[in-house]
Amino acid sequence: MFTAEEFFMIRDLHHQGLNISQISRTTGYHRNTVRKYLAAQTLPAPASRGPRQSKLDPFKAYIHQRITEYPLSAARIYREIQEMGFDGKCTIVKDYISTIRPRETLQAVLRYETKPGVQAQVDWGECNHIEEDGHSHKLSCFSMILGYSRMRFMEFTLSTDVYTLIQCHLHAFDYFGGYTEEILYDNIKTVILKRALRASDHQWNAKFEDFFSHYGFIPRLCRPYCPQTKGKVENSIGYLKRDFLLGGTFTSLDDMNRQLLQWLNRINATPHGTTNEIPFDRLDQENLKPMTGVPPYPLRREEHRKISREAYVSYRGNRYSVPYRYAGREAVLELQDNQMTVRVGTEAVCSHTIVPGHARVIREKEHFSGLLAEAMQCNARCRKTSKPLFSIVAPQVEQRPLSVYDQFSEEVRR
Repeated sequence: MFTAEEFFMIRDLHHQGLNISQISRTTGYHRNTVRKYLAAQTLPAPASRGPRQSKLDPFKAYIHQRITEYPLSAARIYREIQEMGFDGKCTIVKDYISTIRPRETLQAVLRYETKPGVQAQVDWGECNHIEEDGHSHKLSCFSMILGYSRMRFMEFTLSTDVYTLIQCHLHAFDYFGGYTEEILYDNIKTVILKRALRASDHQWNAKFEDFFSHYGFIPRLCRPYCPQTKGKVENSIGYLKRDFLLGGTFTSLDDMNRQLLQWLNRINATPHGTTNEIPFDRLDQENLKPMTGVPPYPLRREEHRKISREAYVSYRGNRYSVPYRYAGREAVLELQDNQMTVRVGTEAVCSHTIVPGHARVIREKEHFSGLLAEAMQCNARCRKTSKPLFSIVAPQVEQRPLSVYDQFSEEVRR
């Protein structure tokens, strides 16, 4: 391509009296090229290039479709198109998505950073509903994040009661390898029943107080109507919905939690956007309180039931057999992990493994051993001692001597 200097040099040589052949020999350009530029009044514009091809071009339609359906993160889109064959960098994916995603206005907040091992934050997130066993269940997500390392733990549940809350804590402690000095909570009834001006006057949920006293961590409450107090954990739940749930495919609650654990392991191995460090690497600096120094917490919940006449108790839509001699009695179900113990008074009469599903009948044959023979004996005794419901009495007929009839016949003949 000619520069402006070369263009004007050719014209200057021509004004000096050199012909086209002489200019061609002097400059090294072909005679036709010299002739073209002498005929032009201005420097010809360079030929326009077509649009530059990008590695992302074959995937732009898919990206636009996914962003239109769900507000997915650029990292999520990047993983999806990698599986489709994209071998470019995540940067061009982020740059392209930033041009097609509607911009949101966010309110600035003051960030509070915590020291290693000091604080974790806990929250519940609502995740719509899940269809399981032909029934719709409200789906919730427990989330705990360590303030310093940004290590995350999450678990989907169908309940948010205090027993489920404690169970999720235990799972989080196992995942992290320990727990922090204090944990920050919302003002929820499973944690706090009545908040006071002084923390020492708080009325805690009795079961939860027993739990945090057992492990010795301090529960903290965020200020009412101030969600940024728990900004780290609430951001995690929002990220979960955008990066994991949206557009996902799951077969059951167990499958959701299996996939969630894989997602957590990947996220915790990726540099965090705030610290620019990998949470797994910073976890070593947390110096968490170890679980091995405290006896396991005996998490048992109790529910009252009446044993049916058929010798069954109901739990979560399923029926479990009980020894038949306890039919009609009041019972207490002691529930721990996936085990259920049925107590009548102070006696543990049977145990079952809690099964998933709905409208299932779990029957142990020994619970009904001897029932048929006892029923037949009872029926036989009833037949022997039973009285008839009614009786048929023969009518009483008056009896007269034959002389009465003879006398009657004499009178008729007269």
